Amino acid sequence: MSTAQRIQFKEKEPFILSGMMVLVLNILLTLAALAAFTIGVVICAQNESDPLGITLIVVGGVYGFLLTWLLFMGLKIIKPNESVVLTLFGRYHGTIKREGFFWVNPFAVSVHPGESSALGSMLEQVKETGSAKITMSKPMNKKVSLKVQTLNNNQQKINDQLGNPIIIGIVVVWKVVDPTKAVFNVDNYKEYLSTQCDSALRNIVRLYPYDTFGNDNEKTLRGSSQEISLKLKAEIQEKVVIAGLEINEARITHLAYAPEIANAMLQRQQATAIIDARQIIVEGAVTMVEMALAKLNEKNLVALDEERKAAMVSNLMVVLCGSRDAQPIINSGSLY
Repeated sequence: MSTAQRIQFKEKEPFILSGMMVLVLNILLTLAALAAFTIGVVICAQNESDPLGITLIVVGGVYGFLLTWLLFMGLKIIKPNESVVLTLFGRYHGTIKREGFFWVNPFAVSVHPGESSALGSMLEQVKETGSAKITMSKPMNKKVSLKVQTLNNNQQKINDQLGNPIIIGIVVVWKVVDPTKAVFNVDNYKEYLSTQCDSALRNIVRLYPYDTFGNDNEKTLRGSSQEISLKLKAEIQEKVVIAGLEINEARITHLAYAPEIANAMLQRQQATAIIDARQIIVEGAVTMVEMALAKLNEKNLVALDEERKAAMVSNLMVVLCGSRDAQPIINSGSLY
């Protein structure tokens, strides 16, 4: 049984009420509590015949005001493509994925997986710099975004199938589909995704060569980008399903040889290109020589013996295959 199957959180929606209705009722309750407190203080100042009843009115107004403050804490605003994961006294309480204005149990706390990582990063900075200065920043957003996001990982140096070091980078388009798993199954789902992208990229790259230099039948990182993207997407998706993530696309954005072998590989590519070009030139030159000899024999313009044919073929091949312009030479004598 895989890890994704063993760790399961059944997503549920908590008990919620209309936030606007609770807000209106809470405002009325607040006004009533303030009025009771004020009336109790005024009566206490004017008449002390019933101090116990007056005290109860005042205390009731105070507790009513505290109750309204507590009820205000349960109001939540959820924007489109956002969700809130709630815990109640350490237990999973529910997930709100609907947009709108709601009221939930005020003791339910919103949780976000980035809290511990952000605190750990701050402590590491303090440890490295030796400074105990703490700067106040804006409060962390406790909502989990359901929008489509892009992860552009840092470029990595990886050895391909032939052992050549290459520099490669990828971009991954992803989104959260199960915020409950994203919060509870991993410490920080963004860092988890980044790590799994690096791991999957290394597993895929080592199966293919960067280039085969002429063998078009073999799949390469440079020539089979579509197939490699599909395999990369499938492997990343398999690894991040435990975190409630969905991978929409994974593509290579940067691909190059490492600097230490880049010049040698460039020379190899140039040599391969020169050989391929020379092969085409020679094939075309042979064809043109055959056509020239055939035309001369067909029209009987010149009677050539084998030695003259060999000389003519040699001159034509030099002219057609040479990398420089031919220099004409006038022969005033004879071959014999």
